[in-house]
Amino acid sequence: MSMKILVPIKRVVDYNVKIRVKADNSAVELDNVKMSMNPFDEIAVEEAVRLKEAGVAVEVVVVTCGIAAAQDILRSALALGADRAILVEVDVAQSETLQPLAVAKLLKAVVGQEQPGLVICGKQAIDDDANQTGQMLAALQGWPQATFASKVVIADGKATVTREVDGGLETLAVTLPAVISTDLRLNEPRYATLPNIMKAKKKPLNILTAASLGVDVAPRLITRSVNEPPKRTAGIRVGDVAQLVDKLKNEAKII
Repeated sequence: MSMKILVPIKRVVDYNVKIRVKADNSAVELDNVKMSMNPFDEIAVEEAVRLKEAGVAVEVVVVTCGIAAAQDILRSALALGADRAILVEVDVAQSETLQPLAVAKLLKAVVGQEQPGLVICGKQAIDDDANQTGQMLAALQGWPQATFASKVVIADGKATVTREVDGGLETLAVTLPAVISTDLRLNEPRYATLPNIMKAKKKPLNILTAASLGVDVAPRLITRSVNEPPKRTAGIRVGDVAQLVDKLKNEAKII
């Protein structure tokens, strides 16, 4: 079985960067901050490339919705082995309020053009932790979905997916086309080699717009304020168990 795999990816603040909130508490500070591909999306790209290498897929197409600068993560995905890239470009103001439902609608339009047999995406982005886009896309498409995948096997027009749930592991079989979202233990993404980075510069990258896809990306939710978590207070040392129990009961009031 050979098919096309579409992999949506997102440009986020690099996971090594300490997040800072803007002075007006309107959003997270993005100016002069290192950005990179969402780590869960790297896993999705790796899985798609492995399926292609195994002969299951003939083409891997990556897509992102964002500003022009988001082309950098598309080139990174191409260097990892994807064949083509699509940027659905929005302006800076739109990108700051681009929400999962709008992204899912944009992806639905791209799916309509590309007709993939499988969509693999990261289970969530590390910036908003929404964990919504893959599920929304599956609902809009009317496709089966398997989230939090730790193992994927494609055969006979079906994907057998082992997924991580609170109680352990669950195995599902979904008929293709379908949407799969990746969890951390699915694979270990490869590093891009210098020759592949150079090749990625010549691979096709197509630019679309939300307007050309006929999608309204206006936000449905309003962010009232963004605040840093409270600083942890210093701990104290207690003399014995009786004192510990007393403080837990009378000061912390948790027993």
